[in-house]
Amino acid sequence: MDVLPEYAPPYIEVQTEALGLSAAEVEELISLNLEELLNGTPWLQSIHSTSVPGLSQLVLYFKPGTDVIRARQLVAERLGLAYALPNVSQPPVILQPKSATSRVMMVSLSSRTVSPIKMSVLARWNIRPALLSVPGVANVAVWGMRDQQLQVLVDPKRLKAHNVTLDQVVATTGNALWVSPLSFLNASTPGSGGWVDTPQQRLEVRHVLPISSPKELSQVIVEGTKHSAPLRLGDVASVVESHQPLIGDAILDRDPGLLIVIDKFPGANSLDVTRGVEAKLDALRPGLSGIQIDTTVFRPASFIEMAMGNLAAAWIIGFVLLLLVLGAFFLGWRTTLVSLVAIALSLVAAGLVLYLRGSTINTMVLAGLTIALAAIIDDAIVGVENVMRRLRQHRTEGSNRPVSSVILGATLEVRGPMVYATLVILLTVVPLFFLEGVLGSFFKPLALSYALALLASMVVALTLTPALCLILLSRAPLDRRESPLTQWLRRGYDRLLSRIIRSPRPAIATLCVVVLLGLVVAPTLGESLFPTFHERNLLVR
Repeated sequence: MDVLPEYAPPYIEVQTEALGLSAAEVEELISLNLEELLNGTPWLQSIHSTSVPGLSQLVLYFKPGTDVIRARQLVAERLGLAYALPNVSQPPVILQPKSATSRVMMVSLSSRTVSPIKMSVLARWNIRPALLSVPGVANVAVWGMRDQQLQVLVDPKRLKAHNVTLDQVVATTGNALWVSPLSFLNASTPGSGGWVDTPQQRLEVRHVLPISSPKELSQVIVEGTKHSAPLRLGDVASVVESHQPLIGDAILDRDPGLLIVIDKFPGANSLDVTRGVEAKLDALRPGLSGIQIDTTVFRPASFIEMAMGNLAAAWIIGFVLLLLVLGAFFLGWRTTLVSLVAIALSLVAAGLVLYLRGSTINTMVLAGLTIALAAIIDDAIVGVENVMRRLRQHRTEGSNRPVSSVILGATLEVRGPMVYATLVILLTVVPLFFLEGVLGSFFKPLALSYALALLASMVVALTLTPALCLILLSRAPLDRRESPLTQWLRRGYDRLLSRIIRSPRPAIATLCVVVLLGLVVAPTLGESLFPTFHERNLLVR
């Protein structure tokens, strides 16, 4: 289930991070080079690039029907030639394929007791890996992330006072936090690195970093100084625990926090992904004491659940009304049951075909099934009514003809008109299958579900309906008279039709007046042909 069908064409997104470069530098040094490198990729239609401070984003759109996996392989091969990029940038990264609607959920993390840096560490090493393991999740981005860093804030005046250069501070800090293999000499294996060999065993040597806090780093002696007393980093600079400079932030209720943005794979069930993410967060809550987790910031699954609830209520009401109408026309539970079973089975058959094709149940698919409901009801009622009329006629005349033959003949009477009518209706939706672009992506699921429902209804009316009539109506006591409602409607229709035939001018004039009034009133209605989505979430980009 999803709100909308997959309307985006096949695309691949490539991002290249280059912290410190301006937008113009990113455009000139990275984006243009990657565009030139990727231009000419097979099945490529267009390239859209965006350059912002510190980040280059390229979106490659491919021809409809292109296998995204093959396209990703071709793009990855070309990106292996991106040797001309500046050293300040990271290697280009191909993002995971994402759904057209992309974001399936947003989760906020806030706390009054846990610092944003500690919260970022938990999000980076605990929450994000856990959410990536949920089936259907393509990517998890953390907005407002503050990387935990030990920062040496240099004061030029203090450097000058102690005759220390900036290069010495940089070298001292780097060497203090450097992790490298060690070389040891012994009699048996001179020059071996990373272990010590003894006559009986080999001992691994591991360098355990002794510095984990600003206080410990501030005690490191500055390299290359010639003072009588040791000169430490804390003497020439301020050593603090902080985070990287932020180019954006996540603000929750006026306070800084973290916003976890979750994207899903194409075709993934939004409800399953959302429930999987919520279950994983519930399992993590005991280890995230002091952190408030809000999963309702952006949750499209809420709209799907609300829409399905409304749709279920509408279908129940419609079922009850249909039951009353059929009962009033047929005056018998058997004929009413046959019609209801035929209507329900037609919808189920169409849904089964969609399921076997791997289609997504979304707004447009449900719209197609709903539009087809009128024709489905008509097919069911026409077949049952004709069988019941022929059976009533058969009993009135006292014929010796077998009941099965009567039902078969009644079904064959309506078979031709029913088949031709169905084909005529299907021809009207054929052009929708040839629409291209976003419009075609939206209307093709509607046309497909509509066509499948009509075909299923025709097959059910020609196969299941006669069989049910043979089982339920062959020995049933049928009233030889029509229902009072049918008789009343028929008498009124006959009188009105005969009057119109005798003097058609008043009827034509009335029709013209009604059409003109409709044309005048139509612009003031303010209604659309499409339903209004009562979506309570707002996504601002």
